[in-house]
Formats: sequence, C-alpha cells, structure tokens
Amino acid sequence: MKSNFDDAFSLMLRSEGFGARKDNPYGFSNHPRDPGGATQLGVTQRAWEDWVGHPVTIDDMKGLRPETVKPFYKAKYWDAISADGLPEGIDYAAFDLAVNSGASRAARYLQSIAGVATDGVIGPVTLAAIAKKKPKEVIRDLCAMRMNFLKRLPTWDDFGLGWSRRVAEVEIRAAKMAN
Repeated sequence: MKSNFDDAFSLMLRSEGFGARKDNPYGFSNHPRDPGGATQLGVTQRAWEDWVGHPVTIDDMKGLRPETVKPFYKAKYWDAISADGLPEGIDYAAFDLAVNSGASRAARYLQSIAGVATDGVIGPVTLAAIAKKKPKEVIRDLCAMRMNFLKRLPTWDDFGLGWSRRVAEVEIRAAKMAN
C-alpha cells in the first residue's frame, strides 16, 4: 500500500488543535484534568521527554512545531502500527486512534476486527486479514471500538464532546480516503 502518512499527519494535527485558533496556533494545552499534562501539537511533555531523552520545560513544549514532531509521530505511532501496510483510510483511522489512545490499543482493535490473535503487534497475518475486509466496515468498527473505550474513561465528562467530534470526523475522512 502507498504511504498516506503525510495526509494522516496533517489531519491528525488539525484534530490536535493545529491552526484552530490565532491566539494558540499550535494547540498548546495544559488542562488540569488531562493526565497527559502539558501538550503541544498533541505531544505530551512526558512523551516528548522520553523521545528526546531528557527533561523539557513548558517553553520547550510551546516551541514544538510540526516539522519537529513529525519523526516522533512517524516512529511512535505510524510505524508502530505498520500503517504503510494498511489500506488507505484504515491507516489514517488507526493512526489517529494510536495517537489518542496508544499504538498497542490501535493494533489490538485492528486485530480483533480482523479476527486474528490480539497480541498488539501488527504483522503479516494481521495485514493480510485486514486486507480481506471491507475498508469502510473496518473504519466504522474501529471508530465504534474507540468510542466505547473513550466513554469509559474517568475524564469523559471533561473531554467527551471533543473526543466524540474527533472520532466522527476521523470516521468521515477515513471513509472518504477508502473510496
């Protein structure tokens, strides 16, 4: 399958607030109820510290730009779910899920939909099984599983409206990509 990473990355950044507000064009947030803490372009401070191998400040986080975080997203989420091997549309829906809820969860959900062992690692067996499925059905099922998970989180009351909107938009965009 052809790589859809650039398009998926751009769409994911928009979901993370990139370009949404003139006063905060990079989507910085530090909501007290968000367990991720300080976040810029969807990257949490803890995840960025793990990636760069040292502590970072709030100002460091505010300085992150799309070109800086792109390799992080490619390695930690896109490559982690073998998205280059997924059909177009499914790759984006799974990538956005991985970013929002973890690559292992995205992989397990895909494996569950594919009817293969759910070990959290996407390999040739999972890719072959997904390729036999109807992409729009996989996207629909993946988004439904994602919503079921999000609704069970203790922070649903704080972030549920935004998550619902995001998942609905991902499902629509992913289905269009699958055409």
